[in-house]
Amino acid sequence: MPSLQKRLGYVFKNPDLLTRALTHSSYANERPEECLGDNELLEFLGDSVVGLAAADFFFGVYPHLGEGELSKLKSASSSTLSLADFARDLRLDKAMLMGRGEDKSGGRKKKTILAGVFEAVVGAIYLDGGCEASGAFMKRLLSSSFKPIRREFVINNPKSALQEMLQKSGRPAPVYRTVTEKGPDHEKLFVVEVVAEGEVLAKAKGRSRKNAEQNAAQKALKAVHGRKMKVLSPESFIIEKKD
Repeated sequence: MPSLQKRLGYVFKNPDLLTRALTHSSYANERPEECLGDNELLEFLGDSVVGLAAADFFFGVYPHLGEGELSKLKSASSSTLSLADFARDLRLDKAMLMGRGEDKSGGRKKKTILAGVFEAVVGAIYLDGGCEASGAFMKRLLSSSFKPIRREFVINNPKSALQEMLQKSGRPAPVYRTVTEKGPDHEKLFVVEVVAEGEVLAKAKGRSRKNAEQNAAQKALKAVHGRKMKVLSPESFIIEKKD
């Protein structure tokens, strides 16, 4: 717990809240006599806290952006993929209390479970330290990925952006083809290529078919925009506005 709280940058006044935030329902069901309960209610609370903290952060950091662009940033930063990445960075996957069956089936690598435990921890910080503590925690994480950028705009969803770019140039919509699919169900690795009029625009890997497709679309866009394009997450990027 001390090492985890150091990574979180927050020391709990009530450590039981952190323990509960780390307790997956599979563990609570196996050992009800040892638990204060699972983390599902804290996850419910944390979902709203994450959304509010992200909205507050982007409102302050990107005052030049409109509502639509801010909404895209908020959505990208609080998506399952992004929250799962935060959880892995904080090593919550190692700290979770999980039932034997769920653990053996690869539960510690499932994005939905990782995103859920992250939200539960945020909910626990909110209950223990209030809006100020949970907001500061989220700000530290978001600041490392979403730095202040001027005179630029956000395009969400690389697949949609690539399709729009091709259609504007009179070309048909891109087609995504799975090249390989390897590994057990809980740890699959997909390789996907994106094709337009028979031309392979890019090839990329991902832990899900959707993730691999997004990565391939991003790679194709990066080849066109180069340094003007900054990738924020698998679901969003920023590109310079024209003067």
